[in-house]
Amino acid sequence: MAIVEVLKYNGGPDVFAWKYPDEDLGTWTQLIVNESQEAVLVKNGQVFDVFGSGRHTLSTANIPLLNHVINLPFGGQSPFAAEVWYINKTYNLDVKWGTPTPIQIQDPKYGIFVPVRANGVFGIHISDSAKFLVKLVGTMHVFDKTTVSRYFRSLYVTKVKDEISAYLIHKQISILEINAYIDEVSKHMKSRIQPSMDEYGIELVNFFVNEISVPEDDTAVKKLKDALSKRAEMNIIGYSYQQERSFDTLESAAKNPGSTASSLMGAGMGLGMGFGMGRPVGTGFSEIAQQMQVSKTDAGAKECSNCHARMPITQRFCGICGYDTNAREKEDKQVMLKCSVCGSIIKPETKFCPECGRKIRHCPQCNNDISDGIAVCPSCGYELSVICPNCGASISSKAKFCPECGEKLREV
Repeated sequence: MAIVEVLKYNGGPDVFAWKYPDEDLGTWTQLIVNESQEAVLVKNGQVFDVFGSGRHTLSTANIPLLNHVINLPFGGQSPFAAEVWYINKTYNLDVKWGTPTPIQIQDPKYGIFVPVRANGVFGIHISDSAKFLVKLVGTMHVFDKTTVSRYFRSLYVTKVKDEISAYLIHKQISILEINAYIDEVSKHMKSRIQPSMDEYGIELVNFFVNEISVPEDDTAVKKLKDALSKRAEMNIIGYSYQQERSFDTLESAAKNPGSTASSLMGAGMGLGMGFGMGRPVGTGFSEIAQQMQVSKTDAGAKECSNCHARMPITQRFCGICGYDTNAREKEDKQVMLKCSVCGSIIKPETKFCPECGRKIRHCPQCNNDISDGIAVCPSCGYELSVICPNCGASISSKAKFCPECGEKLREV
């Protein structure tokens, strides 16, 4: 029987527990342990001793339990069978984890079930070599990063599902917004997983969630993103879903040869008031009805010079803005624009008076200069709006109170 004289670590850098291949030892065998390691001597499933860094001699002087398992002749070297495990005590901070399959989670904001994937890395450190070896390693010959990730997969997958679901419900946010809270989710998950790893002598140094994502090709995800995109489009344009459906209905009815502009306008006003949106919807129906009337005789159509709406050539007043198309505009065009302070001639694009240097306040309707402190254009009577200092709403300059927030305004 061979007797090992010198034992040292020959495993890889990513190994947490490595078993020396030869179990035939003898008293006076030299055990070499590096600074970042601990060596554990095991016989018959029982941990005899744990050795720190340095050079150790296996003898009854430093391992009293050997007296009970081997017969030591006086001054001799007796062989015995035992296992020597090297435990890596370095901090390993790049153990990768991930959900093998999508986790079905109900979105608390929109109420639909979406598949969720998550991945990241965590770092561990073997804090108790004996506990780690007995409870987790067992009879394996090598225990590395891949084994750690596989052993704890069910643990972190369960914790990930519970933590993300609880966080979404607590914050009342959509799964599409969860990436904004990744740091907080990572801290919560570390505190939840740490107690389970302590039972196996492992310290969870950190736990990071790199990404929480949903598959782009999933049907539920596609529908949710399409709906959010449509809502954003409506908010930008300035109408609601009910208004859009009303417009679609009217446009479909317009394709019917038996429909008339007058009947559609009446129906539009009725539907508008039914939805609580009489004015905007009624205006929309009016525009569509007028366009229908023009389309029948497009060759004899003209454009309103004020709002650019299409209208029959025989119609005098625009049905959208009420502009008198027969009125001559030469007076407005021939009006010479002047600075309200020094009387110098200015152009519509002039920003500062070339004579006195004053900043020009162009009227939005006639482009003439309006004196500072005046809210109504003296040339065309256009009333300038003011901004509420409290809520920012655009209101009439004559208003004493803001109709939106009730803020008392200064007298104009």
